[in-house]
Amino acid sequence: MSESASATQGLRAAIDRSGYYPDVVADALETCLAGERVVSYFVHHEPTFYSEEVRRHITVLVLTPSRLVLGHTDEHPADETLPTPYATASTEAVPIDRVSSIVVSRVVANPAAYEPGGPVHEAILTIGWGAMGRLDLEPATCADPNCDADHGYTGTFSSDDLTVRVSSAVEGGDAVGRLLGFAQELSVLTRRPPQFR
Repeated sequence: MSESASATQGLRAAIDRSGYYPDVVADALETCLAGERVVSYFVHHEPTFYSEEVRRHITVLVLTPSRLVLGHTDEHPADETLPTPYATASTEAVPIDRVSSIVVSRVVANPAAYEPGGPVHEAILTIGWGAMGRLDLEPATCADPNCDADHGYTGTFSSDDLTVRVSSAVEGGDAVGRLLGFAQELSVLTRRPPQFR
């Protein structure tokens, strides 16, 4: 079996293991993948609590040689749109050269005793490609503690198109490792020669 076929089968198996409408999720992804080879993937199933009910959500990240494919599937209760419960599945394909930032945050316990390759208790992957951003503003101040002038605002703008957080306490250490592995594969694919920076 080729490495590509193995990755594709692994992706489908991970979607099936989630138990969250696997055929809906897989069909939605197949539309965006359009037969392109799967390099790496990460499947993240997360329940969300709404008062007295649990709604589920799944995010699937897939790397191909040329694109980052993202799939989101949510379930909804019956409403005026449909008289039965339903799911919405959305996919987006981002060309690899559009990925502008990859932020990986790790949480480790007892950092003084940490050894290379040791356990990571939580990983957060944030990927930006310019579709969405976050602007954090706060009142600007000056060095004079007695100054009461209006100095306007200061802030930061950051690309924040997608954030995935995985914790070993909730999803297990293997899930944290898989997210970190996906982040590394994404970093490899988005390396650009100096002339393109």
